[in-house]
Amino acid sequence: MLTILGRNTNRRGSFCDGISRRNFLTIGGFALGGIALPEAMRSEAAAQTGSNHKAIINIYLPGGPSHIDLWDPKPDAPSEIRGEFNPIDTNVPGIQICELFPRMAQMMDKFIPVRSICDADGRHDAYQCMTGHKFGERQPPGGWPAAGAWVSHLQGNVNQAVPPHVALMYKTGNRTWGEPGEGGFLGQAHAPFNMVGREARGSSDNMVLQGITLERLRDRTRLMKSLDHFKREADTRGLMEGMDIYTEQAMGILTSSALSDALDLSQEDPRILARYGKSDEKFQRDGAPKMIENFCAARRLVEAGARFVSLNYSRWDWHGGDGMNFPRSREEFPLLDQGLSALVTDLHERGLDKDVSVVVWGEFGRTPKINARNSRDHWPRVSCAMLAGGGMQTGQVLGSTNRLGEEAETRPVKFQEVFATLYQNIGLDLNGTRIFDPSGVPRYLVDSGIEPIREII
Repeated sequence: MLTILGRNTNRRGSFCDGISRRNFLTIGGFALGGIALPEAMRSEAAAQTGSNHKAIINIYLPGGPSHIDLWDPKPDAPSEIRGEFNPIDTNVPGIQICELFPRMAQMMDKFIPVRSICDADGRHDAYQCMTGHKFGERQPPGGWPAAGAWVSHLQGNVNQAVPPHVALMYKTGNRTWGEPGEGGFLGQAHAPFNMVGREARGSSDNMVLQGITLERLRDRTRLMKSLDHFKREADTRGLMEGMDIYTEQAMGILTSSALSDALDLSQEDPRILARYGKSDEKFQRDGAPKMIENFCAARRLVEAGARFVSLNYSRWDWHGGDGMNFPRSREEFPLLDQGLSALVTDLHERGLDKDVSVVVWGEFGRTPKINARNSRDHWPRVSCAMLAGGGMQTGQVLGSTNRLGEEAETRPVKFQEVFATLYQNIGLDLNGTRIFDPSGVPRYLVDSGIEPIREII
């Protein structure tokens, strides 16, 4: 990856990454992969996309948050099931959520709690939340594309300054919590353009161009000199084959202010930014940092032209010897409540609620029964999600679990059904889209028989 680092000069002292108060821009993948290539540009022109800009924000909670403690409370269950929190009413009669989400409760008419996701893979891995597929299932040559790769391939750029498929996925100590997916058989052209990472001076996957801040990306001459220096060094490593055909697209992105401006939260109205709460740049053990302001950065990236933005937020695996499920919930839930309510409020105030879909989820749920350490263990049999925007029929609950929260009782939902819904929201044709993989096998956005969730569209 090519990483551009420099001394920070903005007045707030931090862009959206928050890492060491330095600018951090990563161009991920082989040969500046993730930048839209001519194929995507031609497909966009042919389809005349970009004139109707719809988008998806995919918020991943690494580690598997507890469905019961979040948005599926069980107040009538025994104490070893219901836990330490009480439910509260929302502004939608009949819907209750955890008492630590008062902001979302007062705007539940703008959300859809999904309580019955039933096909979690059971791995500590972002893969299913990025692709919809289970990790161990048979894959096509090149692998399954991330959801954003499908969007990039089929809809292309809104403008040439901002890649359609963008990620704010921090590299995590548990590697699989920080992987935003790949281009798969669609190719590296559609891999996520990941703009955050982890401090890694001198590491093998970061070749650093010093002396260029995000503000100075407008200086084409200086940027070209630094890029030439990088190319000379990369030549010695055998990395430059095919690089030149992508340079013009790379320069189109890097020399525009659109991408850097979207990341520069000092340009956000301070009153709006304050809604999201204060970020914590420290990595949560082997998870991601609590960069709640990245929810705002995701909205800004969408406004700048991104079609699909993925991000990882904090760490939600709290069942070990520390017994931290309930203490950590008291710390984490209010900030998530504040960040999600701020994001959805912003989308509505800006008239984006019909065009931008939001999904929030983890890789699986948590055991209904509290363990001996006062925590909850892994529970793939059921998990939850929260949906908003996208013109969906909000203000309703989708699915339910049984009395003890052990399994889906009504309307079981699969990960791919959620993606099918998001794809339809963004304007993709599930039935009419067929792409041949390198072996000549036709592939589709979702598996045969999977349809959008009719109750909410």
